Amino acid sequence: MQLSDVSAQQKLACPACGGEAQWHPAKKALVCAYCGTESPYEVKVSGEIVEHDLVAALLSIPASARGWQGERRAVKCQHCQAISVFSSAHQAKACDFCGSSSLVPFEETGDIIRPESLLPFAVDGPSAREKLRSWYGSNFWAPNNLGSKALTDTLHGVYLPFWTFDADVSADYTAEGGERYKNSKGETQVRWFPVSGHVRSFFDDTLVCGSKGVHPHLVQAVEPFPTTSEALKPYDAGYLSGWTVERYQLDLVAAAERGRARMLDGIRRLCASDIRADTHRHLQVSPRFERQTFKHVLLPVWLVGYRYGAKDYQVIVNGATGQVAGEYPKSWVKITLAVIAALIVLFIVMSLEGR
Repeated sequence: MQLSDVSAQQKLACPACGGEAQWHPAKKALVCAYCGTESPYEVKVSGEIVEHDLVAALLSIPASARGWQGERRAVKCQHCQAISVFSSAHQAKACDFCGSSSLVPFEETGDIIRPESLLPFAVDGPSAREKLRSWYGSNFWAPNNLGSKALTDTLHGVYLPFWTFDADVSADYTAEGGERYKNSKGETQVRWFPVSGHVRSFFDDTLVCGSKGVHPHLVQAVEPFPTTSEALKPYDAGYLSGWTVERYQLDLVAAAERGRARMLDGIRRLCASDIRADTHRHLQVSPRFERQTFKHVLLPVWLVGYRYGAKDYQVIVNGATGQVAGEYPKSWVKITLAVIAALIVLFIVMSLEGR
């Protein structure tokens, strides 16, 4: 794994005031967060996105693929256990994922694999806020004051760690196929018979999130992310300037197992759809994985973590597509009123039928 050696600390300072330049999604340039000056530093826009042999990587991960390029520091949240990485000049006062102030320094170990590619933010902060307001307004069962309370918390732009896995998967399968029919009494029964077959599929960029700070079901709800070689950019520290990056806590070995499990689910569905019958049972699949490759990439999200009552909630916005998913409390007042209204309607209907 050959990675660039751009020094973010030396090249990303604002030429006007010395502040830290930040990647601006709308302008597609580095812009100073303090004075608005565009930085002359140009992030890398060309280069090859490499797929790495998974088996070889699991046997030996080279030292050249480790580290973050440039000086960065890490903290670990004692509440949600997320590990955030940002430039050494940034001072974190609260966790970007849950809002807790219980942050402690985290000492990086030598096993961190630096990502080789990333997907820059395409949705800027104002657009993300507008999408969040629309999402809050669309949730009828949420308390009326949810939008104002949740949006008082800061909206954070975060790069989440992902692994992508490719594989050419073939599988032989056996099962019992069933055909439904009516017997002499008009009852539906199933006639079972043995079936077998062979399927093949190429799985491209099966995503596995290495985050521990964002709830897994929310990440899946805002997928997909565009991870083609045209959409991804070769890793350059400039894209990360001013942004928080979460360090992966699902390593390559564990992520590969999870990626294979997702592929197995897909190949089982493919086998099931290949069976020409009304139904089936006892499906047995024997898969073979070939041409297995992987990438470690960073993907952008906007994140709001807030507390309502005694419970923590998260809302996430896909930083590339704008897709929103989130958690929210249910209003017991609205639910109670809905139940009362339903009972009144039921009573009226029963009264009319009783006449």
